[in-house]
Amino acid sequence: MNVERTFDLLNRYREYFIKEDALCSKQNGVWVKYSSGDYLDYSYNFSYGLLNMGIKKGDKIITVSNNRPEWNFADMGMLMIGVVHVPVFTSLSTADYQYIINHSEAKLIIVSDKKLYKTVSIAAAASGQPVQIYSFDEIDGVKNWKKIIEEGKLSSLKHSQTVEAIKSTIRPDDFASLIYTSGTTGKAKGVILTHRNMVSNFLSAASVFKLKPQDKYLSILPLCHVGGRMGNYQTQYSGTSIYYAENMGSIAINMAEIKPDGFDAVPRVLEKFYDAIISKGNKLEGIKKKLFFWAVGLGLKYQPFGENGWLYESKLKIADKLIFSKWRQALGGNVRIVGCGGASLQSRLERIFWSAGIKIINMYGLTETSPIITINRTEKGNVRLGSVGTVIENVEIKIADNGEILCKGPNVTPGYYKDPELTRLAFDKDGWFHTGDIGHIEDGKFLMVTDRKNEIFKLSNGKFIAPQMIENIFKESPIIDQIMVIGAHEKYASALISPNFKYFDDWKESKKIVFSDHQELILQPAVQSFFSSEIENLNKKLSPHERLNRFRLVPEEWTPATGELSPTLKLKRQFISDQYKDLISQIYKK
Repeated sequence: MNVERTFDLLNRYREYFIKEDALCSKQNGVWVKYSSGDYLDYSYNFSYGLLNMGIKKGDKIITVSNNRPEWNFADMGMLMIGVVHVPVFTSLSTADYQYIINHSEAKLIIVSDKKLYKTVSIAAAASGQPVQIYSFDEIDGVKNWKKIIEEGKLSSLKHSQTVEAIKSTIRPDDFASLIYTSGTTGKAKGVILTHRNMVSNFLSAASVFKLKPQDKYLSILPLCHVGGRMGNYQTQYSGTSIYYAENMGSIAINMAEIKPDGFDAVPRVLEKFYDAIISKGNKLEGIKKKLFFWAVGLGLKYQPFGENGWLYESKLKIADKLIFSKWRQALGGNVRIVGCGGASLQSRLERIFWSAGIKIINMYGLTETSPIITINRTEKGNVRLGSVGTVIENVEIKIADNGEILCKGPNVTPGYYKDPELTRLAFDKDGWFHTGDIGHIEDGKFLMVTDRKNEIFKLSNGKFIAPQMIENIFKESPIIDQIMVIGAHEKYASALISPNFKYFDDWKESKKIVFSDHQELILQPAVQSFFSSEIENLNKKLSPHERLNRFRLVPEEWTPATGELSPTLKLKRQFISDQYKDLISQIYKK
């Protein structure tokens, strides 16, 4: 059957996928499974309940929630009656929530838990909007979302025909969701996405991932993130069972429990996996350690489809039996495919995971493109490791004279909510959407993304610096957790570095160095010397003007909670620059 609107997925379940574990989450230590029948019942009853409360087509409802089956019931319930879903990150500030409540003019908010209720309720009160708040979890004194479901059940006879009538009026180009970009600078922009935008994208993704109804998929990316949502929809389209990870810290445990066939990730998640694996390798001794790092070295040279020749492939089989099979076991034993997007992925990670039999499907796009523009495939001729793949169906790209990536297609937003001027600036006279990213196309098909247009800066000698490319090279080091390259209008490039503190917890024992906190650690002469040596070595991979002349270590770990990273784990460069302005002044002796 044709899927033209997001909620058509429910009919697809009804027709093709009768299963007991359509959507699953862990509650009080036990995996709770919702069947495909439950999915339909809850979604329709949510629609009926909303109508009975006076919510109507075109109204906005905000969700601020962790990943859970209930998010889907609310999502489908809204979309079937033309309500615009406004999914929002759980890590925003009170001021950010207040802005979104006011800007979207939401009629209702659903939060997941008590902690979020506290923050969001303050924002709602300050907004002055007459907005109701419900919660997924049971919270004393707060309306529970099940009241909407119960109201829906009681009024189902009254509203069932109304829902079907509204559904019949909803067209693929209708406004379906309002997504506020996480924003690394300034206020978040409200991106309008239509049913066609999202459906065209998840259909293309499903044709690449080729998941099956008997597969299990671990959902890690937040559902409020356009990439996490696309993955969620394309997995449902394939009838694959979705298990929602409890949190970032429980991923390894959840994988061991459910043994997924695939999962979604941002590069930071894969970096953490890799760091944990290497940390275990460093603790090995003797021949075991030599074999481990022999396999790693082999993996870093990997080329798909036997391109390295029979001798390499013979060695790889040995490495797989001795080492890489254990990596797959650590991810549950069944993982064969991983969707990755949201930021720039280090090509060495992509290469080594492929060598271990775990295919990282690297992709590129933005919230405004729903999100995929290009994606690497898994078949010969359509894969280039280190690239972000080739364009998806019905989408076009071209590179502007200044190197900017331009895009056209059914995945592209019609514009920004309440901002016609910003919409006008995003499109040229020929209808091409300007992504703000710089890149080039290799062999006429593979897109290489090098940096954000607005993040490239010029040194005082006129040489340009593309910081993301340089940062990715330095993040190959196991001792660097996060790095931000600086130096606009200065004589040379430098960097602020947040060390991989976990690495140094192990390192201090072998070096017999004593420190009580991160501040003491970064002041240790041995640590400073270690970083200087590492940077000198990595600088050899860069052109002379790109090399880091100076650096400063910081004692803080950079996270979304502390403000240095966006919810999608991208550097918030202006925030970091403001936070460390004195340190930057020391580097350049201002």
